[in-house]
Amino acid sequence: MSERAAPADAGRPLVDEVARLLDGANIVIHGREGRIRAWSSGAELLYGWKRDEALGRNVDELLSTVYPEPPQAIFDAVREFGAWEGELLHHHRDGGEIWVASRWLPLPVADGEQPAFLETNSDISSLREAQADLASREAHLRSILETVPEAMIVVDDSGTVTSFSVAAERLFGFRAPEVCGKNVRILMPSPDRERHDEYIHRYLTTGERRIIGYGRVVTGRKKDGSTFPMELAVGEAISQGRRIFTGFIRDLTSRHRMEEELRQSQKMEAVGQLTGGIAHDFNNLLTVISGNLEMIESRVADPQILELLREAQDAADDGAKLTGQLLAFGRRQPLNPKPTDVAQLVTNFAGLLRRTLGETVELRTVVTGSSHLALIDGSQLQNALLNLVLNARDAMPRGGRLTVEVSRSVLDRDYAEMYPGVRSGSFVLVSVTDTGSGMTAEVKQRAFEPFFTTKGVSSGTGLGLSMVYGFVKQSGGHVQLYSEPGQGTSVRLFLPSTGVQKAGPAGQAGAEPEALPGGDELILVVEDDVRVRRVAVARLQNNGYEVVEAGTGAEALELLRALPRIRLLFTDVIMPGGMTGDELAREARKMRPDIKVLFTSGYAEPSIAGRELSQDESWLKKPYTARELALRLREILDSP
Repeated sequence: MSERAAPADAGRPLVDEVARLLDGANIVIHGREGRIRAWSSGAELLYGWKRDEALGRNVDELLSTVYPEPPQAIFDAVREFGAWEGELLHHHRDGGEIWVASRWLPLPVADGEQPAFLETNSDISSLREAQADLASREAHLRSILETVPEAMIVVDDSGTVTSFSVAAERLFGFRAPEVCGKNVRILMPSPDRERHDEYIHRYLTTGERRIIGYGRVVTGRKKDGSTFPMELAVGEAISQGRRIFTGFIRDLTSRHRMEEELRQSQKMEAVGQLTGGIAHDFNNLLTVISGNLEMIESRVADPQILELLREAQDAADDGAKLTGQLLAFGRRQPLNPKPTDVAQLVTNFAGLLRRTLGETVELRTVVTGSSHLALIDGSQLQNALLNLVLNARDAMPRGGRLTVEVSRSVLDRDYAEMYPGVRSGSFVLVSVTDTGSGMTAEVKQRAFEPFFTTKGVSSGTGLGLSMVYGFVKQSGGHVQLYSEPGQGTSVRLFLPSTGVQKAGPAGQAGAEPEALPGGDELILVVEDDVRVRRVAVARLQNNGYEVVEAGTGAEALELLRALPRIRLLFTDVIMPGGMTGDELAREARKMRPDIKVLFTSGYAEPSIAGRELSQDESWLKKPYTARELALRLREILDSP
């Protein structure tokens, strides 16, 4: 490591000469033991120690040096390679930190002298601070991009994706490596997919803006090929001489559904007011017609004329029934609400319902729990049930099964916020579920409209469901319709509870609610309704669980392959996309025999929708409360 070309007494003068020549630089010359032999004026300015204070001191003790590796490794590197470079942490005389870029070189010494090292140090404290600040800013930005609900995508001027945020992964179903490096067309349906490059080229050549700087609603395409409405805002910047475009995306699926439901609710309200008003006035006309027919009948003796009068009177009576149904839909029918035991009413009415259905349809009545008192007009509830049963019978021309279930239900604030016009509170729930032909989305949207029917001419008036809708709404309740083509239909009537019920486990009114049980397991939520999925995810996260989510069975299987830590699959039974919840559960158990499964369904029971679950399967009926979900999850996760 040392050179022995100089005379025996020449080592010290050479060190002194080097120190003199480089006095303006940050130079420290010391031996292997660390004793300082030369201290330049540049070192005085950098460290605050005068030359006479530093000479003879140990350099590591004086500067409180922090090495990136053991000093012996540095000495070995100098000996083997002739130099060493790296970053050291020194300290100023006042204790402040000084980061330096240090270079060590060996100096020739006389025979018998200890090796000497020339150490040049450049202050990089400002650079280190800038790097630390940049790293902190990058980490902060990364955390924002990973948690912001809006998806973010960055593309270059050729349309190639260079950045794809975590929210974008959740929204589109792609992982970032699957998208980065590819053209952003992959996220677009036709015809935008084919035209996108033309849009960019036109902008780069003409400056004509179509999206940049503006927010607009466009259509996105997910990995599974499904499309969805989204709000897109695009910004532009110059990076390293090239244009980059940053797009922020908000999923509008939930908002569009809520807007559509609000429009539907407003339409139903307007139609109800119109039909109710017309029916009210028409009833007055029928009263006049019927009264005059009665008076004429008493003055006529001709049998043929009397027969004609009776036919006219029968027609007037039929007209009165129709107007009665219209008044029910328009919520102008006089009701006589009283505290009614709905379970007893349904049980007593079951015989008539069974005769109405005929021999090809099996009727099941299920009563869950106790205290089913609701403030309703009992006779009108019977009429509503009869209408629902007749509709169900017509949907099962070859027979099937009809289930009428009575239970208690609590609609919480989360549920009420998802559906316009729905209030939270305690209800008696009556579910009428069939195994019939089901309804398409278009039919479901118009199912409660008066005079709308899918039956043939002379097979129905189209007023049955509208009367049910009006009666329940006028009673202060809520109607919910679940149906899938080929899977059956479930109409659920939420009737306002009288509030009379047995005391809960606490035993005292006003007692503090018991805390919900939670956990830290990873749960996969599979639900095609964005709003329902969002509420389920929020409830689980509030209870401490880790959650990943999917909208289809195919997406769920990908997550199960990628995340072996998933402990429980929480899935809807009926889903679009070619894979139902029970089929997903079977595939999941092939991959993970130990995985726990909890089903949920809007039907009275999953088998009604054509999905036969084994007796030991666990499932929740929608709507479920946060407490019901929390208790059922712990029951399943804690089971052996």
